[in-house]
Parts: sequence; C-alpha cells; structure tokens
Amino acid sequence: MTKIRTRYAPSPTGRMHVGNLRTALYAYLIAKHEGGDFMLRIEDTDQGRLVEGAVDIIYRTLEETGLVHDEGPDKDGGVGPYVQSERQKAGIYMKYAKELIEKGEAYYCFCTEERLNSLRTAVGEDGKEIRVYDKHCLHLSKEEVEAKLAAGVPYVIRQNNPTTGTTTFHDEIYGDITVDNSELDDMILVKSDGFPTYNFANVVDDHTMGITHVVRGNEYLSSSPKYNRLYNAFGWEVPVYVHCPLITDEEHRKLSKRSGHSSFEDLIEQGFVAEAVVNFVALLGWSPADGQEIMSLEELVKKFDYRRINKSPAVFDFQKLRWMNGEYLKAMDEEKYLERALPEVREVLPETLDLRHIALMVKTRIETFKDIAEKIAFFKEVPEYDNSLYENKKAKCDASTSLLVLQEVLPILEGMEDFSNDALFAALSAYAAEKGVKINYVMWPLRTAVSGLAVTPGGATELMSILGKDETICRVKAAIEKLS
Repeated sequence: MTKIRTRYAPSPTGRMHVGNLRTALYAYLIAKHEGGDFMLRIEDTDQGRLVEGAVDIIYRTLEETGLVHDEGPDKDGGVGPYVQSERQKAGIYMKYAKELIEKGEAYYCFCTEERLNSLRTAVGEDGKEIRVYDKHCLHLSKEEVEAKLAAGVPYVIRQNNPTTGTTTFHDEIYGDITVDNSELDDMILVKSDGFPTYNFANVVDDHTMGITHVVRGNEYLSSSPKYNRLYNAFGWEVPVYVHCPLITDEEHRKLSKRSGHSSFEDLIEQGFVAEAVVNFVALLGWSPADGQEIMSLEELVKKFDYRRINKSPAVFDFQKLRWMNGEYLKAMDEEKYLERALPEVREVLPETLDLRHIALMVKTRIETFKDIAEKIAFFKEVPEYDNSLYENKKAKCDASTSLLVLQEVLPILEGMEDFSNDALFAALSAYAAEKGVKINYVMWPLRTAVSGLAVTPGGATELMSILGKDETICRVKAAIEKLS
C-alpha cells in the first residue's frame, strides 16, 4: 500500500478558525492512524489577504494543539518548497499551466475588466454573484495569442472545461457526485500577477508532494469536478477526497467571528485549554464507534476512522465545550493548572491571601479559567445577599437561629490565637457539642456570614482560615448587624 500522506494548507490571513483547526486535526488523525505523514504547506497565493504574523500563529497553534507536522517549511522532506509563493517563483505552476495549454485543457484569456463585467452572472460557491466566462479567448488563433503575449497584453490562464456531458467524482463522506459540465465555469488557473489561484495550486501541489488524502470543508465539493478534470488532464491519480460538514452555531448559522469563539485563540483567551478544544473539535462531525467523548490526542489517533464523519452540519455546542473543559481541568496536573489559574486569581485578590490555596479550592468547580474571578470574588468583598440565605431546612437553620449562633460564636473567635482550619473546626465542634446541636447548625450561618453565597468552594472554617481572624470577625459582626 502507498503510505498515507495528508496536508494542512492554511492561508496566513489571521487567527485559526475552528473549521480550519478541524481540517488540520482530521488530516493529522487520518495520517497518524495509518502511520502516515502529515505535512504543513503555506498557501500565500492571495497576496492581498496576507496578515503580518499569521504564519507565526499557524506554527504556534499547531504546536499548542500537538499536531506536529512531519514536513513543512521548517522540515524539508524533499518535496519543497512548502510555501506557495516560493513555488511560484520557482516557476512550478506556470510550467504545468503551459502543459495544459499545449494539451488544449487551458488557454490564455486577454479579456479586459470592462468586457468581463458585461458577461452574465451566476451564484458562486460562497453564495456571491460571479461572472460566467463565455470562452471568448479560447477561439483566438495561435498567431493572435502570440502577438498579444509579445505586445505585453495582460492575461490570465483559464481551464478549458466542456459544456456538454457530465463529470463524476467520489468523496468518502458524500459518495459519488455527478454534475453537468454546463455548470463548470472556465476557472482561472493563473492570475494576471503570475500567481496561481488556490484551486490550481492545490491540485499541482497535492500531486507533486505525493498527497494521498485531501481533507477540506464541504464548501469545496462544487469545485471538485474541476479539480478532477485537472488531474485527468495531467494523467495523474486522483487523491482520496474527505469533505467535512459545515460547522454552525446553536442557531444553525455558519460559525462566524461574530460568535466570539470562532478561532482557537479566542477559546484560549476565554480560559479553555488546548487539549479540551482539540477533543471537542474532533467531535464536530465525527464520533468513535464506542461513543467515548473524553479522549486524548493519542486516543483520537487510535480511534479515528474518517468513514464515520457525518454529512450533516455540526453544531458548535458552547455549553458542551464548557463541560468538557471542566473535565479536563479536574484531571489536570496541579502545577500545570496553577500556571494558568494563578494569574486569574491575582487579577482579583491581593497577595496577602493564600492565592495558591484559593486557586486549588476552585479547581473542580470551574469550567474555564475565566470562571475563577466570579468564584473567588467574595474573598475580596462580601456580595449583597438576602437574609433568606440563612435558611436551611436540612441544617434546621433560619435567620433567627443563625443570629443567635453568630452572637454566641463571636466571642469564641475573638479569643482564638490559632486561627487555622483545624483549630477553628475543633473550637466550633466543641461549641456544637456543648449546645447539643449538629455541626452544620453552626457552620451554615458562619459560612453564609463570611461569604454571602449559597455555594462556596470550601467549608466555613477553611474560608475563615484563609480570610484571617480580623477579616472573619469583621464579617461576622456585619452579619449580626444585618440579621438584627
């Protein structure tokens, strides 16, 4: 069998969209599942859309997600250059374009912008209106073409597609698809600036770099017949096509930048961890046979079967991502967790408190690192709360019993020199035993008084020991006044 070779070929135009990350991930998993190679190729033929620093974002994102490429601009595997602008300078695309012209599969087009604007329109792949070319320049004689080239008349090179009959291609997800050739426009292969179009460069590069499986979004399904006609024109073997379903938001609209979480960097900035994002993105259109949801990259490699990719649009369920991220945080190594958590804690609380302890207290109670601020804000200041918070049927507490407990416990707290968690628990347990009540009868009002919350990341004595004696007494006195 031929060794499987896949590629991720992004355009350096900004942050990595979730859809692009999924393409990279699936290409990586397909290759690694079969012990193949995963290649990185930079597609910078659309010079007007390039964004400074975007190539660095591509490298950084692949590194952070663990999608290590075997070949690329920084890892020569013998089929480079791996940057399309460098391949263009080497004359690779023009060489193949001229070969197509000689075969009658492509032709020079010298039409002016004015003439092109007069042509009839149709709806393109992206839903936008496009001009349908009428093959005008196909009928120029060889002498006319040579004269125009010699005179320096600007030109593009177009694919010569038939207008009758049909073209059929196979996709691993969507099966055999047949289109009428009358729907195939004569797409531009080489632009007037000498750069190849995305469509042409992909075919040439994928073949010359030995790519066996092409993974991309299903928006390219309609272009695949034109790609196949290029492969056939050259006499090249057509790769295995894997077109992935559209990713939508919860409202079933195409996931866009307006969603606020359309790129990998957006999600990291919102407190998600890379491993959880990768796990979640893998499930956007695919699921393993055993139904497992939490999977490491290594597990994904073992389980991934691209034939299980769905045709239906995949919904970006933000709440599911939050849940999944929370599971990763719970299982995260303590020091690795603190590396991300402590900066969030420092944004809210002073260094005088035990920030490390506080960060670890909320580890199992948050779903993203950005949740930390809300969970720990009470350490800085007790929020406004209603006295009904003191009511707890299980602990047999209400506002009046809580007031009594706080009044009686206050002198005990004021007289304590050791304000550690253990010392506080021992003193309050002794008070409860003396009064003949359960410990929760004492702890509930105290925890409410020092936090102002119904749910806290720790028990009463743990919170009090962190706050310290002075702050605890201050809060208990404020609670007594509030209850009075």
